[in-house]
Amino acid sequence: MSTSDSPPQKCVTEVPNYGLKVRLNHTYPENRSQGFKPGLRLIWDMLPLVLRYIWYYIVHKIMGKSIVMDYVHTLRAKQIYGVPIGGIGCGTIGRGYRGEFCRFQLKPGLYEYNTVDANQFIVTIKDGHNETIFHSLLSTFPTKSLKSWESLIDGSECFYTGLYPRSWTEYDLSKYGVMLTCRQITPIIPHNYKDSSLPCAVFVWDVKNISEEDRTVTIAFTFKNGVGDKSRDRASTCSSKAFTLTDSEGVILYHTIDKMQCSYSLAAKTNPQIDISKCLYFDPNSDGIQPWIQLKNNGSFDKISDKNYGQIFGEMACGIATKVTIQAGNTITSEMTLVWDMPSVQFPKKQKKYTRYYTKHFEGDNTGLRIVRYAFENYHNWERAIHDWQKRILDDENLPDWYKSALFNESYYISDGGAIWVILDEQEAKKLPKNDPRLEHGKFALLEGHEYRMYNTYDVHFYASFSFVLNFPLLQSILQYDMRDAIFTEIPDKIKMLYDGEVCERKVPNTVPHDIGDPGEEPFILLNSYPIHDVSQWRDLNSKFVLQVFRDAFITGLDDRSVGYLNDMYNACYTVMHKSMDFDIDGDGLIENSGSPDQTFDTWVMTGASAYCGGLWLAALFAMTKIADALQKPKDKEKFQELLDKGKAAFERKLWNGKCYNFDCSDKECRSIMADQLCGQWYLRSCGFNYEVFPQDRVKTSLKTIYENNVQSFCDGRMGAVNGFIDGVIDKFTIQSQEVWTGVTYALAASMLQEGMKTEAFNTAGGMYKSMSERFGLSFDTPEALYPVKYYRAIGYMRPLSIWSMQMAIDKFNKNIN
Repeated sequence: MSTSDSPPQKCVTEVPNYGLKVRLNHTYPENRSQGFKPGLRLIWDMLPLVLRYIWYYIVHKIMGKSIVMDYVHTLRAKQIYGVPIGGIGCGTIGRGYRGEFCRFQLKPGLYEYNTVDANQFIVTIKDGHNETIFHSLLSTFPTKSLKSWESLIDGSECFYTGLYPRSWTEYDLSKYGVMLTCRQITPIIPHNYKDSSLPCAVFVWDVKNISEEDRTVTIAFTFKNGVGDKSRDRASTCSSKAFTLTDSEGVILYHTIDKMQCSYSLAAKTNPQIDISKCLYFDPNSDGIQPWIQLKNNGSFDKISDKNYGQIFGEMACGIATKVTIQAGNTITSEMTLVWDMPSVQFPKKQKKYTRYYTKHFEGDNTGLRIVRYAFENYHNWERAIHDWQKRILDDENLPDWYKSALFNESYYISDGGAIWVILDEQEAKKLPKNDPRLEHGKFALLEGHEYRMYNTYDVHFYASFSFVLNFPLLQSILQYDMRDAIFTEIPDKIKMLYDGEVCERKVPNTVPHDIGDPGEEPFILLNSYPIHDVSQWRDLNSKFVLQVFRDAFITGLDDRSVGYLNDMYNACYTVMHKSMDFDIDGDGLIENSGSPDQTFDTWVMTGASAYCGGLWLAALFAMTKIADALQKPKDKEKFQELLDKGKAAFERKLWNGKCYNFDCSDKECRSIMADQLCGQWYLRSCGFNYEVFPQDRVKTSLKTIYENNVQSFCDGRMGAVNGFIDGVIDKFTIQSQEVWTGVTYALAASMLQEGMKTEAFNTAGGMYKSMSERFGLSFDTPEALYPVKYYRAIGYMRPLSIWSMQMAIDKFNKNIN
């Protein structure tokens, strides 16, 4: 408990001008779904794949196996989400902008879309005569159970602001002489790995008495075991106990989630002005009348006679409440925290038990309570650090308002992307050299998407990695070391691919894997859970590994650390580049596609040389010349330079058409204007290079062509860049050619910024972001793809983290002009 003039300064804690801003009764004007239906020609073309998928789906369901991409039961965006809580790799809990707790991701890699009625904040207001004049839930989300609990707040008078990783909810209760503001803080702080890993959130309640007499205000916080899945929550053994620390009091609820031990700690900071009461048990399936009436009548829970509540088998809920009397005109702050401690996790095959990274800093017993204490001691510092991180962008008058919201709110996926972050066990550690960053920082993985359950999907991480290399470079580094080792791994198990029915090795050695595994199997061990194509034949993965190594080393200039990193990665880079040389069928220095969807656009067939894969290949060759030069390998440099010179000539000869680069070398589809055709150049420019590979005039001409067609001629320029545009209309060659990929649009906008096309860049990305956040209700749920009308695909996706490449381009531009 602290007074309103306590640190940090008001500018750090005040509601920002940017972010998701809605009233608590807000509804979005357009409710889209995943019900897109392709035309008859596409259905016919895809029929063999569809039939094989149906069989795969049935077999996996019968055998109880994981389905990494469920196209039968796709999810519909709920249009409810605000800023989630929880650090990186420790599990997250979603919050709705209306005040609800929803979307749990505590079991690694599994999202559970439950809104839990028992997880609530409750307010009770008493007047100067100690009469209750208002008693209500502080959420406008409708409840189904706990029938006696009511929400009486007027959502039209309450406002939500979400600017990741913080949010503010302002409750106008002026009819009762009170104004409430709840500030929610999760410590996602760039370069601060300890605090950013913590499974907690702090809720700071500013309670202002605007009446002319005393007001007694109670804020209660209740929570139940589990994640809102009735059958599994009932299968848990639960118990609770009260605790008192030096600066806080609360309740800890012990339970299990899929047989993994977990605890929830609810705590309030102590102060002589405040009375803290506790509830060790109530039945979340009852009408809830007992705790509700206690709070309404007394402004507190009944005094507990025993600090422990014995074990029960089933569901249980608990709570804490802070009660304070505030004089007229005064403001008092009440601080609460929620900590969840789930230190050890396993995946379904149970081949290995993992310990989450945050436990490294809180070893021993009572981890949850130690984090409670740490959170209360440090959340002021967290807020200052978050404010300092965001300030230079929020204060930049040259940036549009939507961008200031988008950059941070799209970053939600850093923590709420199904991440798992674990420490190495002794056996793993013994195998690594002393300079390996995994010894200090463990292993890290992120889902491709909430619905596409594959960890570290590398063709997609290629885009998303900008958010990590700029904000959490050590996470990018340990991911790269894992990927390096995975290149040389072989898993000879035979898998039938769904696209063509061919049988191939699960993991072919000397190739970059598509992913490092399915959380429904055994990630980190069973690589390549992707079941559709033989990814050893993909044309983009090997180039993307080299380019990420190149960028991560060159982004800040070469020093001893980055040269050491390049040395560690060189053998893998050299190996995969040699493997990719097999794809240069005609020996002209340029790789060819196979006439199948052999890259990240995995329904879009590329034939012969292509702008996308060919451009990535040339960029990777250039990267290899620079890496070899940095490592003083002149023969290797000369070899890759010769290939690059040949490949550049072939690329220009085969693909340049005067206005942009052709999609590929096929008879018809070659004319398609591909939004992502300059992907290789985007990476090279991000690394600080210019036009060493792609001519400047052709880069700018291509971007102008893309902008005029894929952006301005699509949905009046309000929906981003459609992937393909041909002969003046959307390219309907395949499903993906007619989609807008959110992450590709941000990458394209970054390319435009790199070329000084500021207006075009912000129009391209801004139209799309504003449509998603203002019309479609997709904040904190960004999909992979949008369609012109009615539909989207794959909500909660990794690729849009590429928005940080826009900020990299902006920073480079600002540096050049100063």
